[in-house]
Amino acid sequence: MLAPDSNDGSPDAAAEWAAMLEADPAAAIGPGEADRVLNQDEIDSLLGFDPNASGSVELTGVQALINSALVSYERLPMLEIVFDRLVRLATTSLRNFTSDNVEVTLDSISSVRFGDYLNSIPLPAILSVIKAEEWENYGLLTVDSSLIYSMIDVLLGGRRVSGNVRVEGRPYTTIEMALARRMIEVILEDTHRAFEPVTQVNFKLERMETNPRFAAISRPANAAILIEMRIEMDDRGGKIEILLPYATIEPIRVQLLQMFMGEKFGRDPIWEGHLATEIYAADVELSAILHEQELPLSRVLGLTPGDTVLFDRTPSEPIQLRCGDVDLAEAIMGHIGNNVSVRVTSPLNPPKVTMAGFEALDQSMEGR
Repeated sequence: MLAPDSNDGSPDAAAEWAAMLEADPAAAIGPGEADRVLNQDEIDSLLGFDPNASGSVELTGVQALINSALVSYERLPMLEIVFDRLVRLATTSLRNFTSDNVEVTLDSISSVRFGDYLNSIPLPAILSVIKAEEWENYGLLTVDSSLIYSMIDVLLGGRRVSGNVRVEGRPYTTIEMALARRMIEVILEDTHRAFEPVTQVNFKLERMETNPRFAAISRPANAAILIEMRIEMDDRGGKIEILLPYATIEPIRVQLLQMFMGEKFGRDPIWEGHLATEIYAADVELSAILHEQELPLSRVLGLTPGDTVLFDRTPSEPIQLRCGDVDLAEAIMGHIGNNVSVRVTSPLNPPKVTMAGFEALDQSMEGR
């Protein structure tokens, strides 16, 4: 139903329209535009919640707005290559450590807030505070309880059981903590070797905690990279999570932006060689400066043919070789046949801007 024409000044029409709205507000809406209730699937889609989606699915809706402040790890492509290398190294090291068939797989790499991650850790678990000595910052390595008990059974010769290992509601014993520490040190050594092609960094185990409150190495709202790896030993195993705050990996952010090992930013060696070859083949004009002195303008204007200008120089004193406004070298004058010649007596002046200066400038620009 359409509203009456605003130009219609009839008070009866306006009163009739107001009474109709009070009696049935939906009467102002067309027959195909009536309000309907959203079902649960439509509400989940609007808010961005999908219970069937995995952790790697891109967030949508309200969840995407909430997490928009996080930096995606995909902007650091070298990080995934490093941890793929860690998976291969850890598989070999843990097989030698346990003398058993161990399979290590990389589940996911994601961005999380530090506080949300601490609240999501299933207890009991062992949280290891690790220090990256060269980066002068910290990270977390979390080992869940099922992996701890599975590793203890393997190391102490326990019988093979199918299914998950029963987790007892008790604190870890000294022997269990010592064996878990040894496994964590093996993984940290492999992490050091995985980062070697990118940078030299040593990871040191600072302390081991069982309460997440004592493992707070960053502010709850700070963003961090979470790496989830699964370790399987036949029918038993568990999960290891490595959490690195963005402040920790900031010193190597430029290296992590590489698409492959050894990539160089902003420099092409082919064009560098071509440019150097062309510069060496270029022709330049050199000027031999015998002497320079200042004269009054009136004397210069009064010079006539035959006048003599005395230079305060001797034949054995060096002269300046100049290209444009740049002094290149010193030389001694002589002659070869009927031609005047010069012999360079001092080396060329080193350039004030070197390639190291350009590289430092590139790094400063990339760091902004």
